[in-house]
Amino acid sequence: MTERSPTLAELRRRTSIKWQAYGPDVLPAWIADMDFPVAPVIRAAIEAALDRGDLGYPLGYEKSGLIDVFCARMVARYGWTVAPAQVDFFSDVVQTIYLALLTLSEPGDGIVIQTPIYPPFLQAVRETGRRADICPLTQSPTGYTIDFDLLERAVDARTRVFLLCHPHNPTGRAYTRSELEGLAEFVRRHDLLVISDEIHADLMLDGRRHIPFASLGADISKRTLTLTSPSKPFNIAGLCLAVAVFGSEPLSHRFSALPAHVRGGRSALGMAAAHAAWTEGEPWLEHTCARLRVNRDRVAAFIAAHWPQVGHVPPEATYLAWLDCRALKLDREAQAFFLRHARVALSEGPTFGSAGVGFVRLNFATTPAVLEEILGRMDEALRRHGGMSG
Repeated sequence: MTERSPTLAELRRRTSIKWQAYGPDVLPAWIADMDFPVAPVIRAAIEAALDRGDLGYPLGYEKSGLIDVFCARMVARYGWTVAPAQVDFFSDVVQTIYLALLTLSEPGDGIVIQTPIYPPFLQAVRETGRRADICPLTQSPTGYTIDFDLLERAVDARTRVFLLCHPHNPTGRAYTRSELEGLAEFVRRHDLLVISDEIHADLMLDGRRHIPFASLGADISKRTLTLTSPSKPFNIAGLCLAVAVFGSEPLSHRFSALPAHVRGGRSALGMAAAHAAWTEGEPWLEHTCARLRVNRDRVAAFIAAHWPQVGHVPPEATYLAWLDCRALKLDREAQAFFLRHARVALSEGPTFGSAGVGFVRLNFATTPAVLEEILGRMDEALRRHGGMSG
């Protein structure tokens, strides 16, 4: 598959928050959008809808066939059998996390969170009046791991929910079956519900197939709400469509206590795009994952050659590099340093929890030319202002 990469001038004309949040001289490598062209099959589906003038209220998800398409894809891609009655749709995954916390737990209940973590996890727990039971992942030279002894100490009788990020953002960990089975045993023992954010499942970079947490057994499925979306792998976050898979009827019933209109309406273009992505988008996705592997390896090689003080383990999934800048002893937070001296916008480590202090997150899902400019600017800033030899 060949496609022309957008130029920097073309990228700067985009109106997305990624490209408009900072000044015109800043290169954005923060929010998790990709800079690649839209998949041709998605473009064709949207253009066909526009040609029909088809932007009215869409059919329900069942009548549109989208639920069946999703269920078929889960079997084909992950070997995970999902019944149509288990599936519902929402505007985005973060919205559904908030709604799930409001309906599946009570104010003051404990919610297990493994830090560093995607910032909305922390925000959702705080803003819904729940208690964050923080259990940091353990950092090692080969990547982050789960400390099961620490997990045991993080929970008490008031802990109700495990908020799982799988694959993990920002570290890029894709948990092994053994690790997931350990988590499954943990949630069984403590009778926890699991809200599993699996939005990066299609972006595995190390050759393995993603393992849905709910697929580990019928008893685990019954206590799991799985959340996903085509937004990350197909770069269509602005079309606002996410999927929830309820592992049991009681979970769905509790969630459905919310008035239906709280969930928001349906996006006609989002539905058309998702249908195209899930039925015809696999070649584009495979090509995109190959591009991401090249970029991931380029980032890792550059860091090893130029910034030996920076801790970094190439991600097993996602398109996010988690950089440990603590040894650089910058005179200010690392994100602010690179924004000021390199004019590169990265994600701030502390927003991922206290375990992120001294870190930045770099989004490498961009063109080779832009990625080289990002790395070059950061390197120049460190040589000039960070005391590194280069």
